[in-house]
Amino acid sequence: MNRHQVLGCQVRRALVVAVLDGEVVGTTAFNSAGPAHPPHPRHLAERYPPGPTAQLLRVCVRAAHRRHGPARRTVDLACAFAADEGGYDRIYLHTNADVPGVEPFWRRVAEEVFDARPTGEHGPGVATVHFEIPLAVRVGGAGLSDVHGAVPAG
Repeated sequence: MNRHQVLGCQVRRALVVAVLDGEVVGTTAFNSAGPAHPPHPRHLAERYPPGPTAQLLRVCVRAAHRRHGPARRTVDLACAFAADEGGYDRIYLHTNADVPGVEPFWRRVAEEVFDARPTGEHGPGVATVHFEIPLAVRVGGAGLSDVHGAVPAG
């Protein structure tokens, strides 16, 4: 990756985009919302309320670029942005563990808080696992000084 941007930068949400040689290769977004109940368990909605919770969303990497760092880098930059934004006390996410490579990635980056697979939370074919990343922990130690070309939303 030779460039990172925070796009759609508005109060309490952002989108980090990994660009390599002019091609978007990965994204990570966050907003200030926790998991909704329903469909998620009430105890998670209470533990991760909107406002002080930064929820990671849309962590996507093009198949050809997986296992080369864009996901770790964009997640770290989103976490750094949330920390620098202030007002957050934790970072929450949930994922479908049936997607190849997703569960091992999140287990290296975050701490599991609830495995909803036995509950069938989202119905057949969706194996939801909920995770938390402590706000003070950065995956790769990046800070906002590593983000170039921040573009405020208008």
